[in-house]
Amino acid sequence: MAACVLCRRVPRIPYLQGLRKNFAQAQHFYGKPEDETNEQKGENGAFQQKEAGLQEGYRLFYNPSSYHKSVWNSATSQSQTDNDEDEHCLSTLAPSFWQQSNHYSVSCSRHLSSSKNTLLDLAFNKGPEPEMPSVSPYHGKPFMPDVPVDARAFHKCRPEYASMTVDLTQRSHPLEWDEALQLLQKAAALRGSMKPSDVCQFLVDLSHLRPDRTSLLMSDQRFAMFLRYSVENLGLFTDLQLLEVLQSFVWLDMPSSHTVLELYETELSRRTNQMTLQQLLLAADLWRCTGKQAQQFLQHLFDSVHSCLGQMGVPELVQLLYIIGEGRQCPADLIHPVQQLLMHHLQQLYPEEVGVVCLGLFKSQTSISQKVVTNIVDKAHSFVNEMSDFAVVNVLKLLRFSYLYHRAWMEAMTQEIPRRAPKMGVKGLMHVALSCSATHYRSDDILIAVAERVPSLVPHCRSKDSCKLLWAFGSLQFLPVQSPSLYPSLTEALRQRKAEFQRYPEHLLTGLLGLAFVSQFPEDLIALALSPDFVRLALKSKQLELKKDLFTLDGAVALELPQWTGPRLSCKLKEEVTELLWKFVQSDVCKKLEVQEAESALQDLLGGEKFVCKRMILPHTRSIDLEVHFDSTGKPIPVNPASHVTTLSPENSASKFTSNQGWVKPTSLHRVQPDEGRLFTTGIHLTNDMIESLTKHSSSGSSPQGSKETVKLAIQVPSKNHYCIYSQQLLGLHAMKRKHLKLAGYRVVELSRHEWLPMLRKSRIEKLAYLHSRIYDCL
Repeated sequence: MAACVLCRRVPRIPYLQGLRKNFAQAQHFYGKPEDETNEQKGENGAFQQKEAGLQEGYRLFYNPSSYHKSVWNSATSQSQTDNDEDEHCLSTLAPSFWQQSNHYSVSCSRHLSSSKNTLLDLAFNKGPEPEMPSVSPYHGKPFMPDVPVDARAFHKCRPEYASMTVDLTQRSHPLEWDEALQLLQKAAALRGSMKPSDVCQFLVDLSHLRPDRTSLLMSDQRFAMFLRYSVENLGLFTDLQLLEVLQSFVWLDMPSSHTVLELYETELSRRTNQMTLQQLLLAADLWRCTGKQAQQFLQHLFDSVHSCLGQMGVPELVQLLYIIGEGRQCPADLIHPVQQLLMHHLQQLYPEEVGVVCLGLFKSQTSISQKVVTNIVDKAHSFVNEMSDFAVVNVLKLLRFSYLYHRAWMEAMTQEIPRRAPKMGVKGLMHVALSCSATHYRSDDILIAVAERVPSLVPHCRSKDSCKLLWAFGSLQFLPVQSPSLYPSLTEALRQRKAEFQRYPEHLLTGLLGLAFVSQFPEDLIALALSPDFVRLALKSKQLELKKDLFTLDGAVALELPQWTGPRLSCKLKEEVTELLWKFVQSDVCKKLEVQEAESALQDLLGGEKFVCKRMILPHTRSIDLEVHFDSTGKPIPVNPASHVTTLSPENSASKFTSNQGWVKPTSLHRVQPDEGRLFTTGIHLTNDMIESLTKHSSSGSSPQGSKETVKLAIQVPSKNHYCIYSQQLLGLHAMKRKHLKLAGYRVVELSRHEWLPMLRKSRIEKLAYLHSRIYDCL
């Protein structure tokens, strides 16, 4: 018994001994199992995409609030928050390299899709939200982790971490309740005569109480009185004692909202200038473990880091990035020095350290240069076989955030994911699929491996997991026939968790749009999504723009479910969204040179402006086409100006449209005129005969056989972002648009990017010849 008492009162907190210069001898094994997504809910971010290089895709934003977890019951505590790190949007962050080079990068809401990438804008961003237990309204119990993840495994890499982190797996001999009562009685007897060292020691001793008894301690008035004593001694504690007391609060699982923590944060913030770098990092780790965000302290920490940069070795840098990620912020003035240190120490990092560096940058949305991201992923690729699944997923998250397509890494994933998938959890698999979708990388090896694993994990799926998976697979055009159980199992998961959509309506829309991309329409869920009550709920959000998602879903239902008698959006709302979309494309796609040149050349080819109408034929698909009409003889006929925009009415089918001209304000384009008979001086001069030959309308012999109706063509000038990378496979929304145009009675003519863009540098006669061939071959 004496030995036990000595163990309690002499060693105190083993991690703090590291601050007493003997941490190098400590042999700790860190690894509190943590959900790989112990970050916060908020979700879903807008999607726009970049036109430059290979960094095209959408960027997701993430938004955490608190992330309090019990140190004693990680399985239960992990389920206490319906959170995820891909939900953070910090609009004040410095622009990343892809933002700087991509004028069409996504902003922080379900924004209008850019013409550079008209893929739907997932609402992956919201403002901070209070925690919500991940409890199914149907099952009445929280989610249990499918595969435990050790998010702090990197602490095992080096003994130096012992001086700046808390090892939650190390615990002294537990204190029984009767022993705790004796301590409380002794403290009550001493009352105001206790010295700061006594107060600290009592709290350290009480912190060893068995976890199932801490609630009794919290409700004891003597403990409340003792907390008051500790506050009275705040200014008298040494730095080490202050950290020991805060450590005690961690072991006691002090509620993150407890007012005493506010006072300790204020005191620690006041002392940051006098604390060592290791003490600062330890304090930050302690705050993380209490679950309190401690933004005030973190800001002081970041301010102090500048003066400590010279002391920062590998473990200090990695721990700092871990704290930056958990705090979801990295001040702009810290990004450059952190980036430099990363480059300096990169080759010394171990596999798990690379993983946590990626996670920290991702969670904090820290924008570093493309070169640094590439070098980090190069390093990860050099020992990918040694990385844990958690670390591999974190690298994918960084690529997704940075919008960087790293060919060697993604090709390695075609080998790694099939090998790892059978043992991965649903959240990791969701991030794998979502990263492939965001970088437009389609690999059947990866998708099939994930698809085969997911159905067995459906009981562990939050609604957001199911919906993001549906979005990712749908956007990559992974068809139901390729994995017959995938879509039904995820759709059923939505039904089981559909009460969650009252809190997170964006998730339902995300999932249903992913399903719509592959022509899957669960009518009960669609009826819910388009019901007046749900629409009102979705439109209430001031931080999410869900109108466009509702509009796209409604339009898909109109065309693919012609017999649908369920709820539909109001005409007023559809008109409002249509006008919003039109204004956006006018400022974006309509100004693209390749579109302007196609429109101008088509007008010359067909006989004038009245024969070409640039419009959103199907507004719910969020992009424009160049519409031209031909009669049964193959002769172009004017496009009716009254039909410049059509919107689907609540009752119509694929062939019925109502005209809505109110929002159409066609802008006249500057026509590129020939310069003395030639354009883009390529040496080829136009002659009257050549122009007459090209613009001469096709004879009846080349007209559609047996056609008595007007032939309508939708001529598209697609972006690179419409396709999977290095592929002619259309992404979800664009594949759906092609299908819907055909259902609406149009023939689609694509001016393929690899053919039309080179034409912009060629002569006008060559452009006309190319367009003539593409159009009349279609007829």
